[in-house]
Amino acid sequence: MELGEKLRCARIEAGLSQRQLCGEAITRNMLSQIENGTAKPSMKTLQYLAGRLGKNVSFFLEEEAVASPNQGIMESARRLYDVGDWAGAALVLEGYQEPDAIFDREKQLLWVLVHLELAEQALSEGRKPYADMLLEKAGTETVYCAKELERRRLLLLGRLPEHKVSEHLPSLDGELELRAREAMAAGDLQRAACLLDAAEDQRSPSWCMLRGEVYITNKAYQNAARCFHSAEEAYPMETAQKLELCYRELEDYKQAYEYACKQKK
Repeated sequence: MELGEKLRCARIEAGLSQRQLCGEAITRNMLSQIENGTAKPSMKTLQYLAGRLGKNVSFFLEEEAVASPNQGIMESARRLYDVGDWAGAALVLEGYQEPDAIFDREKQLLWVLVHLELAEQALSEGRKPYADMLLEKAGTETVYCAKELERRRLLLLGRLPEHKVSEHLPSLDGELELRAREAMAAGDLQRAACLLDAAEDQRSPSWCMLRGEVYITNKAYQNAARCFHSAEEAYPMETAQKLELCYRELEDYKQAYEYACKQKK
């Protein structure tokens, strides 16, 4: 299917007239010529039309004579990455020509991944200055999955004594709570307590609920009650049940009765 025909089909699928698709960026006559195959859009025009239609530019360029000058480079880099030849892939990517609307984002992602792999390898071999240089290179690109890759880069950078990175790392509290739940389900209360006590935020309602559960299972009812009180506003019904149990065990029957009544409201 030719580029113009693809544009026309995508426009019809989107329920747009030619005038609606054009907006103020191009003329209706120009769009008509492009759809009829009598004119070729510039890359800027094609990017505009693709954005209006919610499509990637590559969707319209597939099977077209117009090819990216970086196509061979990216194919080689992919193959080398797939077989674990990080150094080869990095060398190939050095020849990439920017800007390229087709491959720029993939190149940026592959660039970061390759340099992170090389840095990890260098660290394992004790080549710390080389690893430092590689990690600096990995941090020069911005990609659409930057957060997770930046976390990995910072963790590797933290293995070099001259870098202090902990303040830049995202919190692990969500993962710690998840692991604590799994440990509790497996009956490993000591591990669950250790995981929760490693959390940065020990005032969040979810943390307090979990820590209270560990305390109550260990029959530390006073500590459990304190945790459940901290989570009471966020989880009124769940904490009422737990607090009734805690106060019964502590033989504070007045408080136990009050929380039993709350459950019936």
